[in-house]
Formats: sequence, C-alpha cells, structure tokens
Amino acid sequence: MMSKKRKKTDDYTLLELKLETARELGLVEKIKEVGWAGLTAEETGKIGGLITRKIKAVNKKKLEYP
Repeated sequence: MMSKKRKKTDDYTLLELKLETARELGLVEKIKEVGWAGLTAEETGKIGGLITRKIKAVNKKKLEYP
C-alpha cells in the first residue's frame, strides 16, 4: 500500500490549512464531535473554497515578488 505524502504550501501542510480554515468558520467543535465525515456538503464546500483562495493568494504573492 502506498503511503500518502503530505503536500506543503509554504509553511503549512494542507491539513494544517484545513484545520485553520475550519477554526475560522467555527467548525472545530463539530469536527471533534462527529469527525470530518459528519460535516455537511455546504460546510466542506466553504472550507475548500477558502483554502483555494488562500493558496491562490500565496501563489500570487510569489509571482509579484520573485
């Protein structure tokens, strides 16, 4: 079985970024109670959308200041 590699975006692993975003949305307690699988599609979509915005912002800054 292949091991999963953790992808990094600057100082964050994607899991850290996911947890930070969930914390910003106030979903950490729900995740502790029911786990990631217990989130609704709307909640996971919000997390994914915010993560995408954050990654794009980081990449844009990299392009502006080489």
